[in-house]
Amino acid sequence: MKASLFTYTLPKNLIANSPVKPRDSSRLMVIDRKTGKISHHKFFEIVKFLGTNDVLVLNNTKVFPARIFGIKETGGKVEVLLIKRIRPNIWEAITRPGFTPGDNIIFPGFTGKVISKKNYSTIIEFNISGKRLLSAIEKIGHTPLPPYIKSLENDTKLRKEYQTVYAKISGSAAAPTAGFHFTKRLLNKLKNKGVIIEYITLHVGLGTFAPIKTKTLEEHKIHTEEFFIDRKTLGRLNKAKGLGKRIVAVGTTSTRVLETLAAGKRSGSTNIFIYPPYKFKFVNALITNFHLPASTLLALVSAFTSYPNTKEKFKDFKHSLMGKAYQEATKSKYRFYSFGDACLII
Repeated sequence: MKASLFTYTLPKNLIANSPVKPRDSSRLMVIDRKTGKISHHKFFEIVKFLGTNDVLVLNNTKVFPARIFGIKETGGKVEVLLIKRIRPNIWEAITRPGFTPGDNIIFPGFTGKVISKKNYSTIIEFNISGKRLLSAIEKIGHTPLPPYIKSLENDTKLRKEYQTVYAKISGSAAAPTAGFHFTKRLLNKLKNKGVIIEYITLHVGLGTFAPIKTKTLEEHKIHTEEFFIDRKTLGRLNKAKGLGKRIVAVGTTSTRVLETLAAGKRSGSTNIFIYPPYKFKFVNALITNFHLPASTLLALVSAFTSYPNTKEKFKDFKHSLMGKAYQEATKSKYRFYSFGDACLII
């Protein structure tokens, strides 16, 4: 399938650079993929659309301050964006400027050595490891905002803003942004209404923002991300699915975990790439933000709203149900991307 099918035009002024306050006052577009009906609401009104037959699945990963600054041995300034932990003292990263194997980087309180380099990916071995390294990163690190967000806030404030209220397990270089819209009060309202809430963990890497640069989707190598789920949670989810409960994934990260589990994998990592005509096996409804053109995330939501999950056969994004929804969102001046508004696809 051609990657050029997943494009659209977005005015730059619709890219959100900060979240709304309170979080659950963001806008919510509800898209009925069976009827094609689109309606407009506030996010806190999601309570009206969820009930006792629903299981809400959230990703409780926590963003750590993955952008760290140091110097070369020659004194030149260095920016390192940590993407994924390989071992307690070895990380995959993106660096600016580039390095060659053997180069050393000096950070406040510790050092790193470049052990390999491939394309944009750099593997760095640090002289400290585990909790000690993570503690050092917490002290000197900065919030790893996506490149399209231009924020003037200080990092202390950004650390709170670029985090879900239920974030628990540190390890993400990017946030599961569909969860930004939930407040503790809203979660309590949903629980009181009888909605079952479950948590899984997927540590989000920067590959989630990577555009598809190949001519076809089949040629694109999607990023691999770590995920975790405990046995009890897995048991409850499988039981709920067996009872006919509606599984509502909060975000594409939760979706990728649930669909990976449905394929038989229980833990470790996933590089599942979902695009039309993928048949969803576990997820029945999806809460997600508005995504970048030519992204794997746009391909995923396009698959969710097209054949064999609906009667609509996917031809291209522009003429699809999601394409029409995005056109309506643009006309209605919805806020796009990480700090933007949300949609509920039922």
